[in-house]
Amino acid sequence: MDAGAPVTAAVSSGAGVAAGFGDGVVRFFRPGEPPIAVEAHGGPVLSLAADGPSGSVFSGGDDGRFLHVSPDRTIEELETFGTRWVDCVASAPGFYACSSGKTAHVWRNGNANAKVFEHPSTVGGLAFDPKARKLAVAHYGGATVWERGERRWKSSKLVWKGSHGAVAFSTDGKYLVTAMQENALHGWRLRDKADMRMSGYPAKVKSFAWVGNAPFLATSGADEAICWPFDGKDGPMGRAPATCAYSGKQICTCVTGLVGHNSVFAGFADGSVLAGRLSADETLEDLVVKGSSGSAIAALALTPDGWLFVGEESGRVLWMRLSGDAS
Repeated sequence: MDAGAPVTAAVSSGAGVAAGFGDGVVRFFRPGEPPIAVEAHGGPVLSLAADGPSGSVFSGGDDGRFLHVSPDRTIEELETFGTRWVDCVASAPGFYACSSGKTAHVWRNGNANAKVFEHPSTVGGLAFDPKARKLAVAHYGGATVWERGERRWKSSKLVWKGSHGAVAFSTDGKYLVTAMQENALHGWRLRDKADMRMSGYPAKVKSFAWVGNAPFLATSGADEAICWPFDGKDGPMGRAPATCAYSGKQICTCVTGLVGHNSVFAGFADGSVLAGRLSADETLEDLVVKGSSGSAIAALALTPDGWLFVGEESGRVLWMRLSGDAS
């Protein structure tokens, strides 16, 4: 289908995928059903986060609204910031958060009053750890980790020069990784704040996802998916990344996959999508999921049941069931 507006974000949500578009619409894609379109924002959808298994999502837009959007077309305005964009959103069991400008706002489910955390510059990314005990906030000069105590949240600084954007905790909560304005990622081992530099990319890293059994952090920014190992006590420190889904000439713009499954799906600047496998067997060939269309892949999302969402900058969308399983 052609949505008529650029795809701006996509997340696996419940049994399907929710996607945001440049015209403010949030669409819900479910197996065997037509997409459900909800006119949510008065401008582009800037960020999405899944609300657990419910199928609903939290969304932020350049209309300054932070919303909870459901597949039954219910829209709840959680907060509004006027002319200030809602740049980032995040969620975890029992909590949800958004950012606008230099501030991050955190709510506990059932409590209308938010905790407000100030930062030295505009927030570039938000992420909860797996246990919802910590909230990471990326900004210029590094990241701030807010840890929830019995009475209050305590902050800890992680310092690295430069602008930091999208942020994520590792699946075991031991590491934190940010995408930088430069062609690099930066990470920290949280127990001792040891730095991890993941550089050498020919382009900016716009997308990353936790995949595989190790697990690996699959990333865009090269002519294939670059996958950093995060097993062991040192993670990727001193180790070379694995690679798969080699395009030949095109830059990878988006990646997705599932933890515990060694397949990586990589979208490229020409609109093609390849499936690669993390394996020591070099004879395994990459599979073409989608051919070139001339429009860059802007978003990919994969459900545990093997339904893949592909969204292009042009607004074209592919929603398909993968043959076999996602492993």
